[in-house]
Amino acid sequence: MNVHEFQAKQLFAQFGVPVPRGKEITSPETATAWANELNTPVFVVKAQIHAGGRGKAGGVKITKDKGAVAGLAKE
Repeated sequence: MNVHEFQAKQLFAQFGVPVPRGKEITSPETATAWANELNTPVFVVKAQIHAGGRGKAGGVKITKDKGAVAGLAKE
């Protein structure tokens, strides 16, 4: 069985396991809206794929610029 990271986090949360706050985003516009809801100095945008090495392949982006979140989600 393959599950995405966001799906695993949802499952863990259902059973009381602490997980970082996050959300599945399906468009750059919803990424911006979600970033505006968060009170955090850093944003992490992750591609959800069934493969290892996301970070090395550029599938994990980190920014302090709330305005950059939509562009990173588009990549």
